[in-house]
Amino acid sequence: MVNTDDAQRFLDENFAPWVLALTPIVTRADAEGLTLDIPITNDIARVGGIVSGQALATLADTAMVLACGAHLGRMVPVATVTLDTQFLRPGSGDCIQAQAEITRAGKALIFARCTLVAAPSGKPIALATATFAAPPM
Repeated sequence: MVNTDDAQRFLDENFAPWVLALTPIVTRADAEGLTLDIPITNDIARVGGIVSGQALATLADTAMVLACGAHLGRMVPVATVTLDTQFLRPGSGDCIQAQAEITRAGKALIFARCTLVAAPSGKPIALATATFAAPPM
């Protein structure tokens, strides 16, 4: 069973420095999914304080990668095969929360989806789906 500490440690020890520069914090990790938060800072904001699409896509991908490990019961590296992101509205506020879940996990592929929500408004700002290559079990 994976908990928030396991997922945060895996994130901190295995992800690229530019991903960690978003200062992601795992706030929930279980077999049902994973939640990852990042603060909105000047480093990821565009003109008008709106979060850049690149930061949002990175957040969604990272949350879904970690959700794969939480679902499998152990944190393991997976490879992103596809990533599709739909931007619904500008991301602004204090932080962005990524709510990731696994929709299907097979022997070779894992399918996931993620909703990005702005806080404190609670409004969804983006939806993402991805397919990951699973490690051999």
